[in-house]
This record gives sequence, C-alpha cells and structure tokens, in this order.
Amino acid sequence: MKTTLHAAVLLLVGLLSACSSGVTVQQKPGIDFSRYRTYDFAKTDVKSADSQNPIYQSSLNNEIIQSAIKSELAKRGIQQVKGRTRPDFYLTYHLYIEEAERTIPNPPTPGYLYPYTMSYRGRYLPINYGYFYTSPFYNTGYTTETYKEGTLILDFIDARTRNMVWRGSMADAINNPAKIGPEFARAAKDILEKFPVGEKN
Repeated sequence: MKTTLHAAVLLLVGLLSACSSGVTVQQKPGIDFSRYRTYDFAKTDVKSADSQNPIYQSSLNNEIIQSAIKSELAKRGIQQVKGRTRPDFYLTYHLYIEEAERTIPNPPTPGYLYPYTMSYRGRYLPINYGYFYTSPFYNTGYTTETYKEGTLILDFIDARTRNMVWRGSMADAINNPAKIGPEFARAAKDILEKFPVGEKN
C-alpha cells in the first residue's frame, strides 16, 4: 500500500512539474528528429517597444543564451557545425520584452488587536500586546499592475526544406533587466527539455 501511495505521489509531482513549466511546444507531424545531428544559429533579434535599450541589445546576453542552448543540444548529441558546412537545421531564437499586466490580491488590512490579561498565582497580569487577527475569508480586492514580461521562442528550421519543424516558447516576468541573459538561458533549458530528442547517456 505504501509503495502504491508513494508512486502516486511521485506521479502527481511529475505532472505538476510538467504543467508548471510554462513551456509551449508546436511540432510538425511526421518528422524524424533523430536525423537532425547538426545545426547553426540564424540571426537573432530583440523585439519590444524598448528594443533600442542597450540593456536588451547585448552581445554578452546572446553569448550566455547561446551557450545554454549549445550545452543542452550537445547532451542530445546535436552539434553546431564549423566552417561552411551546411547544418541539418537552422536554429533561431527570438526575445520579446514587453509591458504586460497582471492582477494581484491587495494586501490584507490590519486586523483587530485583542488585549487580554492572564492569571498567575492569583494575580491578574495585563499583557502589553494582544494578537492581530485578520479573517482569511475577508477579501480586500485586487489591483492591476504592469511589469516587464520576457518571452523566449526557439525555432528549428529544416535546412533542406526550409520548413519550421519545431517551436518551443516560454514567457515569464523579468525580475531584473540587467540579468536577462541568465534568465533567458534558464528558459532555454526548460524549453529544450521538451525537445523530441532526449539526452544521451
């Protein structure tokens, strides 16, 4: 019984992890992805209302993101071509940084202070502070706020047919624009975990 329960818990955790990744995948049917062994990067671009901001147009960010992609594909036996060799597929990624909105609950209002006394050895002792209490069922409303949302899209294009065969994307809030390179690198890793070719042992 314990073994069955443990297995069910692990399955549930796995499903929740898969659902919480926020990765969206589109795949062309009938493609044998095992035949793609080499790739090369196509031109990248940042598209946003603030696209001229140098903090987004950074070659250092591109190096960080491309390094993460190379590492993940290498684990699957897929290597970047060298020289003028034509790859099996082209890989292009797009970064979108835009203003977005989200609705969040307002912080709870201050609760009520309940002063009280206690008895100790026949004497009543006043307590300086009681406890603040706010009912969890008391809704103080919601607020709409704007924030920076970054979206990373990875496109795999067959070099022979020039057809897109796979696309993975992920959107998330950008907490620190100065660190979008590492943030998008983590997103690239999450996206490539959904790639049809798994890691090689």
